[in-house]
Amino acid sequence: MNISRLVKQAQRGNKEALLQLIIAEQDAYYRLAYSYMKNEHDAMDAMEDMIVKLYEKLDQLQKGEAFYSWSKTILVNRCKAMLRSKDRFHPLGDEEAPDYVELTDDNPYRETESEMDMEVLLSHLNTRQREAIELRYIHDLPYQVIADMTDSPIGTIKSRISQGIQKLKAVIGGDRRENDRREVAGAQAESECHPGAVRT
Repeated sequence: MNISRLVKQAQRGNKEALLQLIIAEQDAYYRLAYSYMKNEHDAMDAMEDMIVKLYEKLDQLQKGEAFYSWSKTILVNRCKAMLRSKDRFHPLGDEEAPDYVELTDDNPYRETESEMDMEVLLSHLNTRQREAIELRYIHDLPYQVIADMTDSPIGTIKSRISQGIQKLKAVIGGDRRENDRREVAGAQAESECHPGAVRT
């Protein structure tokens, strides 16, 4: 698919070209919207708002190859605007950890155990770190796009991701160390119960 050619056609008024661009990434758009809105209905509403904005602003796009990063930035901005209107969006300056998001049946992307584990892990991060890590590693967006989406310097984004990863490592490592301590304590208790056992 030639993105730049389709963008030029869409800018000349070809609605089919724009529709083709949107359909090609519809799953990625949905996952991105869902990560903010947390339910299917609101995610679809945000996508519809994004499409309207794309029709209105497409002539402002200078580089056709940047269409997807540009459109996803619009989508994130629409999600945040909708959440603010519902008083559900935590400002990026909020350092408190986000509330744990209940896993729901209407989200087809959160059905595996590993994704549930990831949700639990991410709940240990503050809002800014979680957003940056989700955009980078779950939605596979470049640092510069994340910086544009969050209106933050690229160095700040890298810092948030680095700090978030260190925090996640500490959480995972803490769990493992606790398990190791339990195993050592269990082995010592068993050894004391059987003093004649041969040690290796």
